[in-house]
Amino acid sequence: MTDVTGEPVDALHTLFHSDQGGHEQVVLCQDRASGLKAVIAIHSTALGPALGGTRFYPYASEQAAVADALNLARGMSYKNALAGLGHGGGKAVIIGDPEAFEGDRRTELLLAYGRAVASLGGRYVTACDVGTYVADMDVVARECRWTTGRSPENGGAGDSSVLTAFGVFQGMRASAQHLWGDPTLRGRKVGVAGVGKVGHHLVEHLLADGAEVTITDVREESVRRITERHPGVAVAADTGALIRTEGLDIYAPCALGSALNDETVPVLTASVVCGAANNQLAHPGVEKDLADRAILYAPDYVVNAGGVIQVADELHGFDFDRCRAKAAKIFDTTLAIFARAKSDGIPPAAAADRIAEQRMADAARR
Repeated sequence: MTDVTGEPVDALHTLFHSDQGGHEQVVLCQDRASGLKAVIAIHSTALGPALGGTRFYPYASEQAAVADALNLARGMSYKNALAGLGHGGGKAVIIGDPEAFEGDRRTELLLAYGRAVASLGGRYVTACDVGTYVADMDVVARECRWTTGRSPENGGAGDSSVLTAFGVFQGMRASAQHLWGDPTLRGRKVGVAGVGKVGHHLVEHLLADGAEVTITDVREESVRRITERHPGVAVAADTGALIRTEGLDIYAPCALGSALNDETVPVLTASVVCGAANNQLAHPGVEKDLADRAILYAPDYVVNAGGVIQVADELHGFDFDRCRAKAAKIFDTTLAIFARAKSDGIPPAAAADRIAEQRMADAARR
């Protein structure tokens, strides 16, 4: 494992010229025996040890992996700050195709990764993300005590998608309160793009509250799981069709990032965007494009914080009811962001950033 110094020029260029700068530490990890190649990015420890998941993904280049780690780590600082957690932001990415690592090969890689995280002495606490699962965190924990998202059998809290979905639902309720004067989603038409780990739980909340739901997913089995249980749920052909659905009140992107971009924003029919996906804004300026079209955007890292609230609680002895109560506060946090945006005359995403940055700055001065 080495710090970024001495690494290829393209990785250095990404680190020092990224528009997501200000990171405290970036570590490039390699273990030839297991095939591990990973990046651990620590953006801030002002509020406490950095906390964020581990993404396992077949990046096209080391430069792309570093860029993703930097961006995700910064997002975790803001997410943890607004969730009121005693944690800074960090993220790790493992470079490779997760499906190519199975059985003993995957175990050896994860053990090597655990040793890399452990070498940081608690500055970074890891958890699950895209491409990694609860069972993987159980393996990592064999080498690293700074691991969350483990199974209940191994002292963990298990699947965090339940509270992630609950938090997004609270963000939707706050959006409805702000825009329509009532927190209920009864009679509202909601489109959910991506009904996997988080999305299918979100659909259950929406239906229980009386919403009309339309879904789409690239995986037919995910769609079928919903429609077999709830025949009244409509299905759009794809995301492009979903965002153009007539009469759509709320659009919930719950798959990969960059869902809000120069192609999608101009054709959105929804009045609100509130979903679980990370990094929904494809580039700076998209938040203004949404505001110019009078589309209310609930910042992703605010409303999808239920999962990180859960894994953070695991470090102190997991209590589901305590976590659910904390995740319920996402409703109030989202309303406060909308109020700040209105008073400052800025988009909600900018208001959320200002609040998070102030909390980190105040902590750094203490």
